[in-house]
Amino acid sequence: MSRVQYNMALSGQPPQELTVAQKVFVFVGMLGLLVFLLATFNFQFPNKTLWLSLSLGAISVGTIGFSWSLYANKSSGIKNDGVWFKSLTSRGLWAWVFGILITLFYVVLYFFPQYLGLNADAENTGLIALFDPLSKMLSGNPASQWFVYGTLYTLSILLFGIKFIWKYRHSRYEIIRTISVMFFQTAFAFIIPELMARLNGESLQLPYYDLKNIWPLNYYNFEQYRIDGFLNSGTIGLALLIFGVISIFVITPILTYKYGKRWYCSWVCGCGGLAETAGDPFRHLSDKRQVAWKVERWIVHSVVVFVTLMTTAVIYSYLDYDAAKYWLNKDVFLGFVALLLTLVFGWAMLFRREELQKDAQYGAIGYFVIILGLIGIHFFFGNQLFLFQAETLRKTYAFLIGSVFSGVIGVGFYPIFGSRVWCRFGCPMAAILGFQQRLFSKFRISTNGGQCISCGNCSIYCEMGIDVRSYAQKGQNIVRSSCVGCGICAEVCPRGVLKLENDSPNGRINPKDVLLGNDVDLMNYVNQK
Repeated sequence: MSRVQYNMALSGQPPQELTVAQKVFVFVGMLGLLVFLLATFNFQFPNKTLWLSLSLGAISVGTIGFSWSLYANKSSGIKNDGVWFKSLTSRGLWAWVFGILITLFYVVLYFFPQYLGLNADAENTGLIALFDPLSKMLSGNPASQWFVYGTLYTLSILLFGIKFIWKYRHSRYEIIRTISVMFFQTAFAFIIPELMARLNGESLQLPYYDLKNIWPLNYYNFEQYRIDGFLNSGTIGLALLIFGVISIFVITPILTYKYGKRWYCSWVCGCGGLAETAGDPFRHLSDKRQVAWKVERWIVHSVVVFVTLMTTAVIYSYLDYDAAKYWLNKDVFLGFVALLLTLVFGWAMLFRREELQKDAQYGAIGYFVIILGLIGIHFFFGNQLFLFQAETLRKTYAFLIGSVFSGVIGVGFYPIFGSRVWCRFGCPMAAILGFQQRLFSKFRISTNGGQCISCGNCSIYCEMGIDVRSYAQKGQNIVRSSCVGCGICAEVCPRGVLKLENDSPNGRINPKDVLLGNDVDLMNYVNQK
């Protein structure tokens, strides 16, 4: 019979010792990791297919078994499980050790793959060679460091996704969106691209990776080699290119209008999927201070400006590279970019100005002037756009944002800064969708302030650093650019104060002043809603 925990505090009761079953499952999982460790140090396994299967199987059995023993005998509902008493989830010694190890793995994977056994001129060795059988079965090619990374990434989402489902099994919404993330990561981000690699040959050179093909997340989508690959791959390649363009102006705005940015950030995105599943034990570590919110807005929108400049420079250089092939010349393209930015900026400032924070208004004006100014530089400096070469911009962005921020910091710092560091501070896709969500989406989290008891669970469990309690106390709708609609705040609320809704955009943004009974006829105010 399960115990009832009457304490609603996040800290709950101190964690209990591991049971015998849990210790057994931990041991089994560690055996699987031991195989990886031995392979990293070039231990020669006689049958790589067998040992890879045993290793992945042991890790899977250990993780799933531990999760089952942890939640199977507990009643459904949120369990606080003493996260502030555990070293790993309270920035203790084990948190720093784990964070440093994950960070070192990412550094080696991104910048020194030869130490993992990658060999471009001969057969792979070490850890990467252990994954050769699986890679050859799917794509027909030897494994690369990215295949190893993709396999472990997908396995983490699947295994910890099962753990997440058991933990939040009382919530239909959490179960469905977790299954969605597991499906998109496994099928569209891992298996299908590997199978499509088999289609490539002399007559077909399709850029098959990153099927989501959405700007600005795929900042390299319009680079020369990808455009050439699309155009030289017949109908399939042309369809993928057209999809990439339509997604920018049609698909993502429509989906964000109807469902908010959660359609991508919480239901499709692999980065968000890893943060929600493997990163779930660290979600309470996200910084909730107002200064963190301000830093977040400036950094993530600076990334959007950077990716806009970089994409413009890349397309510009491609038109310059093969100018006779396209009706769209360089000057027309830059004029189109300037016009589009002007229309978007003008619409936001004229019709949605009141919904933007004051610093957001100043920042938007500043960034708008910078972008148009840099575009104007072209007409004075000629071929050297933005005072930088497109290749320089691309390499800088790929290193700082694509590698260091999204990988090394975004995942390696889970135990220190929380699970959504990349999504909060570095993801350009999250910033663009957040802009759309804030200004014209139907999505909001409605609150019933009269039922709020100020327990603070909603704020502490918010991985995006939103002080949800401050909205709930005032009964104010939560419409934030950073909100990914994970719904955990609603699930951990003991009073049912919060509710995720898709309704009319009218009335989403409430007044900031708290309404009192002697200030206004509340019934008339409610009827107007």
